[in-house]
Amino acid sequence: MDDNYRAAVDAAAIFSETDLSGRITYVNQQFCSISGYSREELLGANHRILNSGCHPPAFFQGMWRALAAGQVWKGEICNRARDGSLYWVASTMVPLFDPLSGKVCRYASIRFDVSEKRQLLHTLQWRVGHDVLTGLPNRAYLSDLLNQALETSRLAPTELAVCMLDLDGFKAVNDGYGHASGDLLLVEVAARLKGILRGGDAVARLSGDEFVLILRQVQGLRQLHGVLQRVLSAVAAPYAIGDQQISVSASIGVTLFPSDNDDADTLLRHADQAMYVAKQSGRNRYHLFDVSLDQEVKATHQTVARLRRALTGGELRLFYQPKVNMRSGEVTGFEALLRWQHPQRGLVAPGEFLAQVEQTDLIVEIGEWVIDRALAQMQQWQAQGYRWPVSVNIAARHIQRADFVERLQALLGQHAAVAPRMLDLEIVESVAIENIQRVSECLEACQRLGVQFSLDDFGTGYSSLSYLKRLPTRTIKIDKSFVRDILRDHDDQALTRAVIGLARAFGRQVIAEGVETVAHGELLMGLGCDVAQGYGIARPMPAAEVVGWVRGYVQPHEWVVLK
Repeated sequence: MDDNYRAAVDAAAIFSETDLSGRITYVNQQFCSISGYSREELLGANHRILNSGCHPPAFFQGMWRALAAGQVWKGEICNRARDGSLYWVASTMVPLFDPLSGKVCRYASIRFDVSEKRQLLHTLQWRVGHDVLTGLPNRAYLSDLLNQALETSRLAPTELAVCMLDLDGFKAVNDGYGHASGDLLLVEVAARLKGILRGGDAVARLSGDEFVLILRQVQGLRQLHGVLQRVLSAVAAPYAIGDQQISVSASIGVTLFPSDNDDADTLLRHADQAMYVAKQSGRNRYHLFDVSLDQEVKATHQTVARLRRALTGGELRLFYQPKVNMRSGEVTGFEALLRWQHPQRGLVAPGEFLAQVEQTDLIVEIGEWVIDRALAQMQQWQAQGYRWPVSVNIAARHIQRADFVERLQALLGQHAAVAPRMLDLEIVESVAIENIQRVSECLEACQRLGVQFSLDDFGTGYSSLSYLKRLPTRTIKIDKSFVRDILRDHDDQALTRAVIGLARAFGRQVIAEGVETVAHGELLMGLGCDVAQGYGIARPMPAAEVVGWVRGYVQPHEWVVLK
């Protein structure tokens, strides 16, 4: 190389030359400075003197293969200096050719120190996966750690515990001692958790005062209990933060794999749910996630979602069961009964699906749909010259809404042609009694709108005279469980007679449900109850069949005689 070019390269870079066997034939001062070796020590030595052991043999084999083929090789190499320290260089190795033979005669290497860049990159990469305050893995790295642990547990197979830990009283520390003290407390908690966990276990900080523990190779609940008790004790021991003595505790939620056989995100969510149960149960304790209970919740959510699709997709139907005055033969009205026209299962009765959604707001949406459809049907019948009242059942969650009356008024307004008195809302006795003050006020407000109310399933609840007095219902319905057996059960007959007497005493109408035979009707009329419904009169039917049924209805001869 020309001396002027060599001087320029020496000033700009770490430069060396080697022969074909890799022995060093020239180094500049920058090479000596970064490696810590003198020129005398380096000249004649093999380049392997700088080998750090950080690269596999295949790395150098590829490099020498490229150079031997006359190609330029570029890459970053980690070298080991004379004092044992490591440094990184970005290297460009160039084969030099003999001008006479045209063959490669030696190699020149131009290097630049990139140790600082590599350290910065390492720091940045570390920060991506770690919490700067505590040095623990953060949320991003936790996902990798948990997935690795799950894979190991699947292959072994062994049990794995995923634990969500939240500090009790940490907000009070921040508020009382300041955020700096709070940060020092978190650092100490992290140190205690790292110190108590076994080899192979892991701890990460999610955010704030939430930590996640991954406990591998759990050998039964007894061992898990011991580990978690040690964690609780370690966290609860007093902390010396500055000149203050601070105490906190922990609430821990735990889920076990493979009993809880789900993905990493779901396991964390389950542990989080269990942690909140631990907090609500008194704190400074752990709670094990209940897989079977979660399956029930999932099943309910799936049912709610499917039934909501049925509601919006037009799969719900209203059937109508007649109410008849057995003595006069007059059809006095109908009860609207919900059915689900399921695409695969056919017509499904409400008992098979409503119970699973009665504690959700979907029951309110369904209730309002039923009222709307019943009002629309009455309007259609009115256009045909028929004025039949229709009763609909109202769920407890529906009537207990604060805006029930306002929303009912809006529905009535959408069907202004139908007189509000034609709508009869049925509430079961037990619901009315549970919150009698609220229900009474609601009934009175609805009655001011003109809407009527019936007390359904009467006799199955408390049936107190004071309750009956406070509930301004127009009609009392005798529950079918009494009516069904009145022909042979004297107690049911006595109860039915008592309910009819109460209704008369309080000026209420009375309707008997569950009339299955002509004989049931005869006995009820003898007891003083004239209006009834049941399979002995007619089964619930689609609206399209109602007019035809009414026109063809014939009062049983036995009832005509009793006029």
